[in-house]
Amino acid sequence: MKKIISKSVEETREIGYKLGELLSKGDILCLTGDLGAGKTTFTKSIAEGLDVDEDVTSPTFTIINEYDGRMPVYHFDVYRIMSIDEMYDIGYEEYFYGDGVCIIEWATQIVELIPKEHIWIEIKLGDEINTREFYLDGRTDYYQSVIEELIK
Repeated sequence: MKKIISKSVEETREIGYKLGELLSKGDILCLTGDLGAGKTTFTKSIAEGLDVDEDVTSPTFTIINEYDGRMPVYHFDVYRIMSIDEMYDIGYEEYFYGDGVCIIEWATQIVELIPKEHIWIEIKLGDEINTREFYLDGRTDYYQSVIEELIK
């Protein structure tokens, strides 16, 4: 597991943007962290790195928002998932195993559905205002290389 510390909102945006630039079709990012940790802000900057021009908003009540960038971006917010069946109802497999990038906020809610190949990112509030700690774990050599490139 790798750790990145961001000392400002701008640094957080830069980290997300760079990560977005590194992603490829079929990639899955799992985001976790407390309320207010910055999952949606981070997601917005990842989407910018994927050339999404639209305003990225949290799909809290719709579960998923789709965006067009250099490849499709599927932004899940599964905080309000009451049952795994809800994921089946929206056809999650088409997204997880499709041609886009999946970003899943509150991924711990559906951990049993997450494919083996993914990046797990835990975001924690730092000791100072606007400071965030990112803990990244790539589950394959490919994802480990993405994380290494991000850290450079």
